[in-house]
Amino acid sequence: MNIHYYIDPETDQPHIYTHHVSEAEVEDVISKPGEDRSGKDGSRVALGQSRAGRYLKVIYVIDLEPKSIFVITAFDLTGKPLVAYKRRSRKKHEKK
Repeated sequence: MNIHYYIDPETDQPHIYTHHVSEAEVEDVISKPGEDRSGKDGSRVALGQSRAGRYLKVIYVIDLEPKSIFVITAFDLTGKPLVAYKRRSRKKHEKK
């Protein structure tokens, strides 16, 4: 899968760097999301954990190029949203 990143015009770097997130972490979450749902304006929201154990929220859109996505941003999942995500994940695993 091809992954393209939004480039911050001020830094000429992927915007995810602003949130201290690496491409590898984004790829971890995108390849095995705990949740992946619709976002605003046609975007998608993937929630999950990187191989290093970091919980992230990745916002992306499906790109026009086949098997390609455009990552808008990614950042740490913290506070109440993290607690809610873990609770949903626990419930999902208990049902299996």
